[in-house]
Amino acid sequence: MPDIVKKTVFFREWKIFLIRKHNKKELLYTVILLAGVLLGFTRFLNYVELRAGFVFRDPLLNLFTPVDLTWLIFGLIYAGLIIAIFFFIKDPHLFLTALQAYLVLVLFRTAAMYLLPLNPPLDMIPLNDPFVQIFGSGEILTKDLFFSGHTATLFLLFMVANKRMLKIIFLSFAVIVGISVLLQHVHYSIDVFTAPFFTYTSVKFAAYIKKKYQLKY
Repeated sequence: MPDIVKKTVFFREWKIFLIRKHNKKELLYTVILLAGVLLGFTRFLNYVELRAGFVFRDPLLNLFTPVDLTWLIFGLIYAGLIIAIFFFIKDPHLFLTALQAYLVLVLFRTAAMYLLPLNPPLDMIPLNDPFVQIFGSGEILTKDLFFSGHTATLFLLFMVANKRMLKIIFLSFAVIVGISVLLQHVHYSIDVFTAPFFTYTSVKFAAYIKKKYQLKY
């Protein structure tokens, strides 16, 4: 398909979407809420770093010594995000669904970390997230543990994606990143194993709220 046709289709989809007033309002509310939640979340992470937590013996992590896979982890995370933005933004409804599901996911992470304060595994190799470094305090975060946000984010993209190839890519990335953060001892095994369940709940809850909102119109 020629580029000019692709651009025409892209703008037409968004134009049709934005013609409806309730779509505009839903998009605006979502963006404002997500921005506010992310701002509060970065401050919450700084609070978590100063809070005392506890360490527990993880039988899985005890089987191997940690290895540094930072570049692999962030390479896959940012590759996944770029791919998702490129494909999702072509469909306004899909793009909005992804934002809403991620908003709920961040809220779940905030509640989970607040209720279960953990210290990182003693032999962890710190994971230096460049995004958090830019928008956070500049310190390397080590206590943003329960549950694994990196694994959950990629699994969320897998759930939201509407094409088989994209689902395969995102699920593969999620599995590799989940294994990698364990190999680096950044997370406890329970953090990674529970991430898909929290993500599934986030996507379904966001879809439920979205349906309730749309029924008004």
